[in-house]
Amino acid sequence: MKNLNYSLLRIVCALVVGLILVLFTDRAGEYLVITLGVVFVVPALAGIITYFVQRHKGNMYFPLEGVGSLLFGLWLIVMPDFFANLLTIALGIVLMLGGIQQIVSLLYLGRSMKVSIGFYIVPALILIAGIVAVFSPKDMRFIVFMILGISSLVYAFSEMVTWFVFKRRMKDVTRHARKYVDVEDAEIVDEE
Repeated sequence: MKNLNYSLLRIVCALVVGLILVLFTDRAGEYLVITLGVVFVVPALAGIITYFVQRHKGNMYFPLEGVGSLLFGLWLIVMPDFFANLLTIALGIVLMLGGIQQIVSLLYLGRSMKVSIGFYIVPALILIAGIVAVFSPKDMRFIVFMILGISSLVYAFSEMVTWFVFKRRMKDVTRHARKYVDVEDAEIVDEE
């Protein structure tokens, strides 16, 4: 059940990120960075305002971390292009890790059942898309974000297909293994 939850979480996250990147490709990086900046600024401002309003009550320390969050958030908002390049690299790394994770999962499944070579194509393409994103963040941001968006959607679809196809097979393998263990245990019990 734990693997099911993580698989579904990866699928949903990949779908959301993929849709945002495909629908708003030209400005997606900057919008994501500005949104992140606002996420830092709003709580920082709330903490700083709370300090100045309630400082007369005593036992309150100046919210130094709030000032740091405020400055970092403003930096994100003022320089979204710089951080969009960093975001491109980060998303590329996530895609690389996702592709590697799928390949490793397929290799692991290959130990207990036959896995067609076709299942390795999509994870390999996802890995390549991640590598492209990491090594060309500025010059190819539009293309990279489009590739990242499409790759995220393909990753979500591939993860879903892999999950549905191998979920049943893993249940069969587990059921067979349990039967085998139960039969051996019964024989051992009979021998005693």
